[in-house]
Amino acid sequence: MDFSFSSDQQLLKNSARAFLDEHCKPATVRLLWDDPRGESDTMWKEMAQLGWHGLALPEAYGGSGLGMVESAILLEELGRASYPGPYWPTVLAAAAVEAAGNDAQKKRWLSAIATGDARATLALLDADLDWDPAAMTTRAEKSAKGWTLSGTKRFVPWAHVANVLLIPARAPEGPSLFLVDPAAAGLKLSPVQGMDLATRWVHLDMDKVPVAPEALLGTPGQAAPLLSSLVRRGAIGAAAEMLGAARRCLDMAVGYAKVREQFGQPIGSFQAIRHKCSEMLLEVENSHSAVYYAAWALDAKAEDHELAASVAKAYVGDASRKVCGEAIQVHGGIGFTWEYDLHIYFKRAKALESMYGDVDYHREQIVRRAAR
Repeated sequence: MDFSFSSDQQLLKNSARAFLDEHCKPATVRLLWDDPRGESDTMWKEMAQLGWHGLALPEAYGGSGLGMVESAILLEELGRASYPGPYWPTVLAAAAVEAAGNDAQKKRWLSAIATGDARATLALLDADLDWDPAAMTTRAEKSAKGWTLSGTKRFVPWAHVANVLLIPARAPEGPSLFLVDPAAAGLKLSPVQGMDLATRWVHLDMDKVPVAPEALLGTPGQAAPLLSSLVRRGAIGAAAEMLGAARRCLDMAVGYAKVREQFGQPIGSFQAIRHKCSEMLLEVENSHSAVYYAAWALDAKAEDHELAASVAKAYVGDASRKVCGEAIQVHGGIGFTWEYDLHIYFKRAKALESMYGDVDYHREQIVRRAAR
């Protein structure tokens, strides 16, 4: 059995690495920390020209029609670079529109996303921070002109730059999904300072936000399975990004161990450092296997694809934090400094650990599915 990437997949990985090494250096990431938007519109447009935004979209809307494996390859490289921008939230939102949208909604948003003319995000977390759609507390009430939404959404990634917000809410029929204009009346966006300065978070407060009937995505009350599938897809993508961050930290630790000398020899010659680096490599390779099996299982609609997604997110969540932390230990005092770049990747891994279900959430999902 051949577990290696195909020639096209390897080309995608190599081209993504080359682009990000040139356009998303650590210095660029640091500069964007102080930018009000937190992202580069030039980089976003160049990524669109490379076909990244439409990687998983149908060709009819300007996409490439590829799968989760190719998305994971790209996301790993984005995580390795700690890319600052709304790429994955936009791709997830596009997947929701593709899955549940009507022809008009698909034509309006999918083509714009593929060309880089639109950004989008999903507001999946309510005030109680529960990823289960059954726990949704945001309300959707019918009105004379369509719907009104009321409630709170927390830690919505990149909502301040999005052209459309996909907001789940509980309608009388059950969980439903709506396309909402960020400038809608009654909708308040409040920026939130997070650990990862290269990712922006926003809290949404909604007080009877008006939503037109044509903004409903799919059938009222039928969004729960879609929302669960988006959490799983999001979890695999986040795990791929965490893998990229961990691999970057491993490379930095090994490189440092080869050149940093103590007692007249590289610290990499000391058994304690060699063992630490070996354990880091073990965690990275196990994470690689977990991520790409989960991505393949999702594409293949394998019987265990739900379990595989939770295994990947739970395992990589722990492993990436451990690897990035151990890399700091290998570097010693310099690893903790603001000027050194290790904390950029550590913070990306730590921030993603809680997105699309944290380790405890996915371990609970594993137990539930294993007990079936």
